[in-house]
Amino acid sequence: MESSITYFAEAGSKNTAQVLQLVMERAVALGVTDVIIPSVEGTSGLLACEMLKGLHVVVVTHSSGFHGPGQQEMPPGVLEELTARGATVFTGTHSFGGIGRAVRRKFATYQVEEIIAQTLKRFGEGTKVAVEVALAAADAGLVSPAGEVISCGGTRRGLDTALVLRPAHAQDFFDLEILEIICKPRGAA
Repeated sequence: MESSITYFAEAGSKNTAQVLQLVMERAVALGVTDVIIPSVEGTSGLLACEMLKGLHVVVVTHSSGFHGPGQQEMPPGVLEELTARGATVFTGTHSFGGIGRAVRRKFATYQVEEIIAQTLKRFGEGTKVAVEVALAAADAGLVSPAGEVISCGGTRRGLDTALVLRPAHAQDFFDLEILEIICKPRGAA
């Protein structure tokens, strides 16, 4: 099998529309129906709903409290709009930043999940995010570990990375398989 990889000169949100175009093309070519999109405030999720018509779009948000106790970054109206457009939205604990992050903050020492996150970031922030949201979607029962999905990620805001992968539940992390890189920034950012 032959497939091309798109490398972006710079990371970040300016690549979002092109990422979604590449995702649609690859999803059609492979017959993949599930696409996972990280979206903090809903912008990437809403654009995905528009550009990925006919696919099952799973939007994974930041956990509540990510930027402050009790705070949810996605406005309720945007959440309702995503659902109205057919997306499934999941908000939950980050696999690479839950209790381990609390241990780091309290005792100034890293735990295994943050070491894994930092290792994945060597391929770019978006790669780490794409893997993490795939774990979240599988844990929530929104995608099956038995099938292939396309999972996206980004650096700071928007999308700049897309991977074809076979997801896994967080407890089965080492069963997750990255099958293809559709696109990513050339540098690790």
